[in-house]
Amino acid sequence: MSMPPTTPRNAPKKQPAWLVGGLTIISFVALLWVIEIVDTAMGHRLDSDGIRPLQTDGLWGILWAPLLHGGWPHLIANTVPALVLGFLMTLAGMGRFIAATAIIWVLGGFGTWLIGNIGLHCPYVTVQCTSTHIGASGLIFGWLAFLIVFGFFTRKAWEIIVGVIVLFVYGGVLLGMLPGSPGVSWQGHLSGAIAGVIAAYVLSGPERKAREARNRPGQLTS
Repeated sequence: MSMPPTTPRNAPKKQPAWLVGGLTIISFVALLWVIEIVDTAMGHRLDSDGIRPLQTDGLWGILWAPLLHGGWPHLIANTVPALVLGFLMTLAGMGRFIAATAIIWVLGGFGTWLIGNIGLHCPYVTVQCTSTHIGASGLIFGWLAFLIVFGFFTRKAWEIIVGVIVLFVYGGVLLGMLPGSPGVSWQGHLSGAIAGVIAAYVLSGPERKAREARNRPGQLTS
């Protein structure tokens, strides 16, 4: 007679997903604040390391731009949305959160690098007119778009509900993807949102394939 497996008494207890997700996103936002403290102490020299569109050395900014902010008001404006949307993202699973964030970070940054100079008006500049894009808002817009559409790809009720609630609460923010406000990187917002939709589609692959398999008519052989 075999005995059921037992859990060792000294085995580490698995932490709740909401706690792990909460600590993860709080740590990320805390990192943003630490970086801004350092940047302020350095006279905001780090801000020049953002995304400079269509410049080869500006590609490095894709890695650093979401971590940099143009002063405390900029960071404070991004803090609450980053905490709320980032936490909701972790509820889809830490693996998906990390993968989605990586996709949004890279694709959204590359999109900003491609279109970041569109609409730029520099009437008194005789050399190449360009801009530098920094801030976590592109990442936030990516998270926002991901949360809105992810449930419609997976067809899971609770993820659809989350998407509808997020759209209701933060839907007005999507207007930030449109040109109009001077000094605001609508190009980064738009690129981040598009990357978020792409991430949602790619990472919903298992659910979409399972649904297609269930809906596929049975095959008859003779």
